[in-house]
Amino acid sequence: MTETTIPLTAALGQPFPWPRVSFDPPKPYAWLRAEQPVTRVTTAEGQPVWLVTRYDDVRAILTDPRVSADSRNPGFPRIGARPPSDAERPFLRMDRPEHTVFRRLLARHFTVRRMQALEPRIQRLVDETIDAMIAGDRPVDLVEALALPVPSMVLSWIIGVRAQDRHFFNTASQHLLNGHDVDDPAAPARAREAGAALRGHLAELAAERDMASGPSDDILGALITAERDGVITRQDTVNTMLVLTVAGHDTTAAMTATGLFTLLRNPGQLAELRADPGLLPNAVEELLRYLTISQLVVLRVATEDIEIGGVVIPAGEGIVPLTASADRDRDQFADADRFDLHRQTQGHLAFGYGAHQCIGQALARIELQVILGTLLRRLPGLRLAVDPGEVPFRMYSQVSSVVTLPVAW
Repeated sequence: MTETTIPLTAALGQPFPWPRVSFDPPKPYAWLRAEQPVTRVTTAEGQPVWLVTRYDDVRAILTDPRVSADSRNPGFPRIGARPPSDAERPFLRMDRPEHTVFRRLLARHFTVRRMQALEPRIQRLVDETIDAMIAGDRPVDLVEALALPVPSMVLSWIIGVRAQDRHFFNTASQHLLNGHDVDDPAAPARAREAGAALRGHLAELAAERDMASGPSDDILGALITAERDGVITRQDTVNTMLVLTVAGHDTTAAMTATGLFTLLRNPGQLAELRADPGLLPNAVEELLRYLTISQLVVLRVATEDIEIGGVVIPAGEGIVPLTASADRDRDQFADADRFDLHRQTQGHLAFGYGAHQCIGQALARIELQVILGTLLRRLPGLRLAVDPGEVPFRMYSQVSSVVTLPVAW
C-alpha cells in the first residue's frame, strides 16, 4: 500500500479531528478500517498526522519501541490542549525511564486490592448520594446529581485534593478537555486559561501540604515525599496532580452517564441486567469497549521509519492510534457496532495498552459497578425524562460524553 493523504473535504468537509456523535466513533473510522487503515490526514492546525484504525495495528503501535509518547518530539501531534512548556508535560507524555519513575510512585495507590478495600466506602457514598437525589425534585440531571459528585469525592480521598473544590475542578477539567472543539474558536484559549488556573491551584495545594507536619497516605503526600527525597521536582508534582485530577473528575463521570444512557437505550438488555446482577461486571466491560470514551488522548510520534499495515510512517511524524476505532473492529469483536452485555470483551482498548495503560482502571471498574448496580437496584423505574435525541453530546472533547442526562423514576 502506498501513502495516501485524505483531502479534508473527503472527510466530513473539515480537518481532523472529526465530530463524534452519540455512541459511535466518527463516521470515517469504519471506512478507514476497511479501505485505508493507516492514513495520513491534516489537523485543524495544519499538521500532518497518521491515523491508525485497526485493532491489531493500534496494539502494535502502542508497544513498538520505535514509537514515542514524549511530547517534546517536534512531530508529536498538536491536538487538543497542550502543556505550555516542556517542563509542564505530565508523565503520560514521557517515555522510559522518566515515565517509570511516576508509575512506581503511583501504582501502589491504584492496586486491585486497595480498590477492593475502598469499595464499601464507595458504596456508602453512592447510597447517600442517591438518597439525596430521591429526596429532591424530578426530573434530575444525573450528571450533576450523581455522575460527577461521586468520582470527585472518591478522587479527593485518593489524591488528596479538597472535596469542596469539586466545582472548580469539574469546570476547569471540561474546558481543558474541550480544547480542540473546531466549532468553537474560543475553545483553545479557554483550555489554556483552565490549564493555568488548575496548575496554580494545585501548586497552592502542594505548598500547603509541604508545610504540614506528618506524612499522609494519599498521592499528594507520596509526591511531596518524593520531592523531599530528590526523586522529582515541585513542577513534577503539579504536572502529575493535574493529569490525575482531570482524568479522575471526567472519565468515570462520563462513563457513568453515557453508560447509563446506553443501557436505557437498550431496554431488553437492561431488563436482563436487572434480572441477573451477576451480568454487571461483563456489562461494564462491554460498555467500556462499546463507548471507548477517551479519544485523542493516546498520541505518539515515530522515532524511526515504521511499517505498519503495509504503510511506512516516516521518522518524526505524529501518530494517532484510534482506540475508539480499534474497539469497533469487526475482525476483533464480531458485530462490533452492537452493544451486547454477553460479549466476551477481553483485550478491549478503552484503557489504552502497553506501558502507558491507564493506571486507574481498577478504580474505574469498581466505581462503575457500584454506581450502575446501585442505580438499577434502588430505582427500578429509572427512565429518560426527555426524548433520547434531546440529550446533548460533547462531540469534540478528549473524553466524549453526554452533557446532561435528565432522568425520572
